[in-house]
Amino acid sequence: MIQVQQSAKLVGHREPIYTVVNSQKAHIFFTAGNDKGVVEWSLKTHDLVKVMFPVEQSVYALHCPEAAPVLVSGERSGKLSVFNFISQELSHQITFHQQPIFDITSLTNRKELAVASEDGSISIWDLETFAQKKHIQVGSHTVRCLSTSPDEHYIAAGCKDNNIYLYTTHNYSLTCVLKGHTLPITSLAFSPCGRYLLSGSRDAQLKVWDLSTLSLKENIPAHLFAIYDIEYSPNGDYFATASRDKSIKIWDAETFKLLKTISREKGFDSHSHSVNKLAWSTFNNELISVGDDRIILTWAISAEE
Repeated sequence: MIQVQQSAKLVGHREPIYTVVNSQKAHIFFTAGNDKGVVEWSLKTHDLVKVMFPVEQSVYALHCPEAAPVLVSGERSGKLSVFNFISQELSHQITFHQQPIFDITSLTNRKELAVASEDGSISIWDLETFAQKKHIQVGSHTVRCLSTSPDEHYIAAGCKDNNIYLYTTHNYSLTCVLKGHTLPITSLAFSPCGRYLLSGSRDAQLKVWDLSTLSLKENIPAHLFAIYDIEYSPNGDYFATASRDKSIKIWDAETFKLLKTISREKGFDSHSHSVNKLAWSTFNNELISVGDDRIILTWAISAEE
């Protein structure tokens, strides 16, 4: 089993928070949501550092790629903004997508950025020049979430049509479509070992897909409502799920057994509304959670002795 203790409650946002991401610096993270700025926070001081840059509309996605010194945000308008940490300015603002951007990920070895949109497509961008390299029309339904496999051989896209589309990154050809969820896909995560793809949906089910056979390994009725995020711990021993049911759950990465439920019903001073996004930091192994209640909570996670 594990021990969970709240290490901080951070306030500053005046509207729901939709996304959180770790910086390339282990103790720094960023948040954004329905108010008009991307905000920097410190895990060293558990305090606000500064507002990084203003935005015109809600931000649903933030990403800090390992392969470039930038922070990328995706807005409801479809605008993609790139903040360069070296020059300390917005270096690029891209308006390719005309509908909301819901997720952003990157491929370190290929130095590429992948962006998912409500327009049913994924756009691929060069991480050095931010020139467009590819445009993949997945379908007519929203592409809600993306995840890249540890070896960067696959990129998975979760869609509003209840399906997961698995692409080979060599040429971005479609490998297969994973079907099984009964409602839109809202979260995806490849396991660090590369054996599994985890998916969460509005159907509240957590599914484990075996990548060696491209088949369903396990189906877990994990939450009461939609699973909005799945995040692995830095050491790969655990993963956490966040849900509209106001709870965070910690799971064993090998057995997929539930280890801890973080919620008000379980006695934690936790979120009072939907939990929208998680980030698990390498700094003190802290799990960061954000939600519709406009607060940021950080959790110290440790193995029981």
